[in-house]
Amino acid sequence: MSISENKLSTDLNQKLNLETAQIYWHELQRYFASGNAIFVDASLDLIQVATQISEDNAAQIKQWMASGLLDVVKDSQAMQWYDDDAVVWALVIKPLVLVQPIIKKL
Repeated sequence: MSISENKLSTDLNQKLNLETAQIYWHELQRYFASGNAIFVDASLDLIQVATQISEDNAAQIKQWMASGLLDVVKDSQAMQWYDDDAVVWALVIKPLVLVQPIIKKL
């Protein structure tokens, strides 16, 4: 990676980090209904996933999907979050909204 490519990647990571927020799942219902809410497993770095999607890294995205780490939010998950009044991490990569559960540490 060249210096200019590295700077662009760093700038993108910083931009995405600033756009990441915690939000109630209820507020994301319209994105779920339109099929644009994407589940990101808690074991993944949300910013890294967003970066790979932004850079159209199809190989990495397919690998995560095949492993069940990245997928559309399933009905059962959406209902559970709704019933729990869950707060999730969210990040918009138009037209998608990446959604990651917040794991509470004991």
